Amino acid sequence: MSSIDINMVQDTLSIFAFLAVELTLLFLLISYLVGVLQEYIPPAKIQSILSGKQGKGYVIAGFLGAITPFCSCSTIPFLKGLLRAKAGFGPMMVFLFASPLLNPIIIALFAVTFGLQVTAFYFAMAMGVSVLAGYTLEKLGFDKYVKTEAYFEPESKGCNSACGGNKAPVSKWKRIWHTTWVDFKKVLPYLIGGIALGSLIYGFMPSEFVAKIANDNNPFAIPIAAIIGIPLYIRAEAVIPLSAALAAKGMGLGAVMALIIGSAGASLTEVILLKSIFKNPMIVAFLVVILSMAVSAGFLYSALF
Repeated sequence: MSSIDINMVQDTLSIFAFLAVELTLLFLLISYLVGVLQEYIPPAKIQSILSGKQGKGYVIAGFLGAITPFCSCSTIPFLKGLLRAKAGFGPMMVFLFASPLLNPIIIALFAVTFGLQVTAFYFAMAMGVSVLAGYTLEKLGFDKYVKTEAYFEPESKGCNSACGGNKAPVSKWKRIWHTTWVDFKKVLPYLIGGIALGSLIYGFMPSEFVAKIANDNNPFAIPIAAIIGIPLYIRAEAVIPLSAALAAKGMGLGAVMALIIGSAGASLTEVILLKSIFKNPMIVAFLVVILSMAVSAGFLYSALF
């Protein structure tokens, strides 16, 4: 085995270990915080905010996504909380699309790396397509592709009782933790599987290869970059610097835009996690929306700038 192969294996194992620990802790933390929020914010309140008349719920959902510092994976437990609060399906989809793409971390890094003009274009594209996609999916009746169990909180099991059979009171904090832990166990196989696949691609797909097939001379550079972005799980803090490095190696800026949207909007790990909530037709629709957003933003950016 060559030194390059050893380095690739080490990089793969390193990123797997890092992401496994980080995303596990992040998922548990976000899930628990959502449970705490639901104790203090009545489900009816969330439902009313994200089910506004005359399209207000869609726009509000988009801006809620823009102010939440969630990556694509930590959006999932929040989405489950919205489902259980019976929020509107369309606004929930807007939040799902917008949150990882428009979180404050990625917007700030975008502005610093590519400038305000490019950042404004990116924000407008991501927000506009998210709202349009959420509205369209609701009108097409895609809410029927949400798995039934996703709407219900796991019931507490076990006998919290004394010998007399009377149930001992359970504190709300323990109850929230139980729900969080049961949710986590359900998605753990998806989480680990997605991280493993993403880590293999991260470790064995050199950036030089990406730049070579996605340069300005390749008419298929933008679609290819969008497709490559999905399995390449990259944190928001890493996707912008990586994209800047790829651009410096000769990758077209339209392709860079497509890569960022594909990677931040629909990482492989997120897609696998969504399997615990949605049926296959909704997964396909989700991927079509992100790919369409990435490709259209890439071509439009190339035409305008």
